[in-house]
Formats: sequence, C-alpha cells, structure tokens
Amino acid sequence: MSLVIRLTKKGKKGEAKYRLVVSEKRQRRDGRSVEELGHYHKYLGKTDKKINSERVEYWISKGAQISATVRKLIES
Repeated sequence: MSLVIRLTKKGKKGEAKYRLVVSEKRQRRDGRSVEELGHYHKYLGKTDKKINSERVEYWISKGAQISATVRKLIES
C-alpha cells in the first residue's frame, strides 16, 4: 500500500477549496482518503490555510510521499 499526501478539491464551481489528505496513490483525486490533515483556500488575494504538521510528520515517518504542491504549501 503506497500512501501519498496530496490535495483534494471541494467546493463549488469558481470557489474551489482544497483539503490536505492522506490517500492511497491509486485512488482518484477526490476518492476515499485515509485521513484529513488540513485545508487550503485561496480567495480574493487572501489565503486561508491550516495544516496539522504533527500528523504530516507522522505519515512521512510511515513512508507516505508528498506531492509537489503540498510540499510548497508546507514550506511557505
């Protein structure tokens, strides 16, 4: 079982909201996830982001890979 930490898209058309989730690599982008780790929402020049860094570190220690977009979010 290969795990990846990535964004999943929620919200309505034109108002996209993203959730940071741990899911299996073979699952669809918006498919079933193992755990939700936070959220990210960019609107009108503002950014609302909340990431549970303890859980991110836990999943990385268990072998989960991080997508490039999530890596940028964590670093900023």
